[in-house]
Amino acid sequence: MRRSQAVFLDRDGTISEEVGYLSSIDRFRMLPGAARAIARLNASGLKVIVITNQSGVARGYFPETFLGEVHEKLGVELAREGAHLDGIYYCPHHPDGTIERYRRDCDCRKPGIGLLQRAALEHNLDLPSSFVVGDKYLDVETGFRAGARSVLVLTGYGADLYASESRTWPRQPGHVAKDLAEAVDWILKQTLKR
Repeated sequence: MRRSQAVFLDRDGTISEEVGYLSSIDRFRMLPGAARAIARLNASGLKVIVITNQSGVARGYFPETFLGEVHEKLGVELAREGAHLDGIYYCPHHPDGTIERYRRDCDCRKPGIGLLQRAALEHNLDLPSSFVVGDKYLDVETGFRAGARSVLVLTGYGADLYASESRTWPRQPGHVAKDLAEAVDWILKQTLKR
């Protein structure tokens, strides 16, 4: 069976507003145009998977169950625009966490690729023909490590990090986009070239 292409999206700063550690559901807000951008990916036949580090769980800022509430709200917001996610994968761990059961080094914390590998197995995805989109260098590096193409968005932390640090990055993103909508424009052009 032929494996599918996917677009792996960071959550905070890429799909939703970056607010530091999101610990209250009323602080969750979609970025303008993000839901419509995801709907375009859905219409193209690409799988759309969220991959997100959520070390606030390990740090004791919020319980793991809170992530379920946030992701349920995300699904509702997307559905209003006719969009959906094919999966959400998160890492609750951190080596300096205060909650013992989440305190560890793991392969699922980006830039590790454990989340992508799990998604690829469960959704029959082809990582080398896929894309990773996020607002930090660790998202870009995650893409490189998985053999996928990386896109940096200038929302969230993206613009500041790109302006101040990109010259020191060991590898540059395949594309830099103003926001998720512009990233999707570029991704769809790449998929047409295949």
